Amino acid sequence: MAPPVFFIDPADDVDAQDKISLAGDEARHAAQVMRLRVGEHVHLVDGAGRRLEGEVCAVSRDRVDVRIAHSLMEPEPSPRIIVVQALAKGDRGERAVEAMTEVGVDVIVPWSADHCVTRWIGERAVRGADKWRITARASAKQARRARIPDVRPVHETADLEPWIRGSALAVCLDESADEALAAMRIPAAGDITLIVGPEGGLSDGERDLLGTYGAHRASMGPNVLRTSTAGPVGAAVVLARTPRWGVLA
Repeated sequence: MAPPVFFIDPADDVDAQDKISLAGDEARHAAQVMRLRVGEHVHLVDGAGRRLEGEVCAVSRDRVDVRIAHSLMEPEPSPRIIVVQALAKGDRGERAVEAMTEVGVDVIVPWSADHCVTRWIGERAVRGADKWRITARASAKQARRARIPDVRPVHETADLEPWIRGSALAVCLDESADEALAAMRIPAAGDITLIVGPEGGLSDGERDLLGTYGAHRASMGPNVLRTSTAGPVGAAVVLARTPRWGVLA
């Protein structure tokens, strides 16, 4: 089993053979929940790509000391996977973020689409994005990722133009599309943006506008997926055909 992962401050300057101390919530989780013991191996990550491999050398109730054996900076992901995720009612948005983080999505853009039942306005927009960030952080830890997905503020449809035009490939997942995502040519580098609509589907105006920006339409088979499922599944289909998952498209 892979060693457990704990977060450290990106500002911490640590080299191999140094000792670093976990404190606060991370230490309590390590000592009281994980019940780590001296000699166990752990990974410490800063959420921005740095990974420290070390061994626990001291444990107390609110502090865990780790002797660092190896320090490395994981390369920037290429291609980078961006998912524009329509807002969903209930906890479906957090469930989508959780699964996308586990799969390997790098950027998550909340989208207020025409048919969204849920609306993020004012303070709710701030709280909603923060909740998605908290979910992404927890899921990254569980998935043992060194990089936490970048969750952006909520976007309107017109705000998506830079993401689409700046991508090597932008795909709007749409059950009515004639082309299959699994049959598309996937670039080996650059940004790949997947656009996931709400439970009510895309409006005709959104299809037209996103197409004008340069987004292609693609389906993922004969079944209609929930908005909380489509993003993780679409990302997995794409990643399975990239060097990130060891396969050249």
